[in-house]
Amino acid sequence: MAYFPDVEKVTYEGRQSRNPLAFKYYNPTEIVAGKTMAEHLRFAVSYWHTFTLTGTDPFGQPTMVRPWDGFSGLDLAKKRVEAAFEFFDKLGVAYFCFHDRDIAPEGDTLRETNRNLDIIVSMIKDYMTTSAKKLLWNTQNMFSHPRFVHGAATSPNADVFAYSAAQVKKGLEVALELEAENYVFWGGREGYETLLNTNLQLELDNLARLLKMACDYADEIGFKGQLLVEPKPKEPTKHQYDFDAATTIAFLQRYGLSDRFKLNVEANHASLAGHTFDHELAVSRVNGMLGSVDANQGDALLGWDTDEFPTDLYSTTLAMVQILKNGGLHSGGLNFDAKVRRGSMTPLDLFYGHIVGMDSFARGLKVAARLIEDAVFDDVITERYASYQRGIGADIVSGKSTLKSLEEYILDKQVTVQESGRQEFLLAKLNQYLLEVE
Repeated sequence: MAYFPDVEKVTYEGRQSRNPLAFKYYNPTEIVAGKTMAEHLRFAVSYWHTFTLTGTDPFGQPTMVRPWDGFSGLDLAKKRVEAAFEFFDKLGVAYFCFHDRDIAPEGDTLRETNRNLDIIVSMIKDYMTTSAKKLLWNTQNMFSHPRFVHGAATSPNADVFAYSAAQVKKGLEVALELEAENYVFWGGREGYETLLNTNLQLELDNLARLLKMACDYADEIGFKGQLLVEPKPKEPTKHQYDFDAATTIAFLQRYGLSDRFKLNVEANHASLAGHTFDHELAVSRVNGMLGSVDANQGDALLGWDTDEFPTDLYSTTLAMVQILKNGGLHSGGLNFDAKVRRGSMTPLDLFYGHIVGMDSFARGLKVAARLIEDAVFDDVITERYASYQRGIGADIVSGKSTLKSLEEYILDKQVTVQESGRQEFLLAKLNQYLLEVE
């Protein structure tokens, strides 16, 4: 059965193309900064938004029309696998990502749920073998079921913690079987609403305990993929323990986990935390913690996680500047944790969303590579901090200075520094490169 019969394989046709089912900027074999676009970008499709989304929202019923409508249980799960690999092939992406509950239905007990999961994992493994598609990462859904109403690892109920630990164990086994390149922890409900009923210390300790158990079990079974934590500031819980990159890094450092984990940074989560996407990438990068990316964007007029396909070229360009300076994403990639709008309900809309996202990051990659090659920002930054390359500045950086020596140096000096930061000049340069780079 063909699930997307109206779509041939999506190919690169160039910026002059008017074909909505063709790439205008993403040419997977084009060399940019020494590697192909495909090697730089490592695009992945998110299973949940693409194959399980129904279009429901707090005010409305499902709107999505899908070829697998009408099936249920394991039959539905199997149809989605078939559709997914047809979609991956026609879109031309090498990677995909999923939560455990995306791919297989939950049973009455964890044992039954795991049996369902085994059936679908075996099917996915067969498709991966014949299609050469790869699992960028998998993760566990420990937020949808009512048992997680008060959290998973941070639940006040020890049985829920035990269930969560067993679910992570199974998730790591699936990662090993499918040769996932990463494994993600997203604490959807790892936070609290009020301190009036919260043991903050115990919850933080328990979250760390589960992550340490995961490290130990990954070692035990020989899973070599990169472990990732995905920061998110709010929604659904008001105070989440992985608020942003800096908070998450501090948590990992406090509990001695920073050498085992990196971050999976999401654009929409950055904006919900009051940051820009490139800020979160930069904080992760300078701390040696940038692992992978969830590529999407939010809506400045809406205060929740709208998970839109990325179209903002300023954001994709500045994100790619940070990723290139990181030496790439290594085992990570650009996963489209993005969903078509509720009114975009046809199967074709799934292709349109992914195509514009892939083109947006391809354009961002080319512009970012030129900005770095021409040292457009780097030269300005070097000049701005030049005082730390000589004299007293060099003494400060080298650690030779003390409060006493700095007082002696500055006591009789008049300090009237008025040097422009040239922000408008740099924004104009950025516009110029966005418009002119071929």
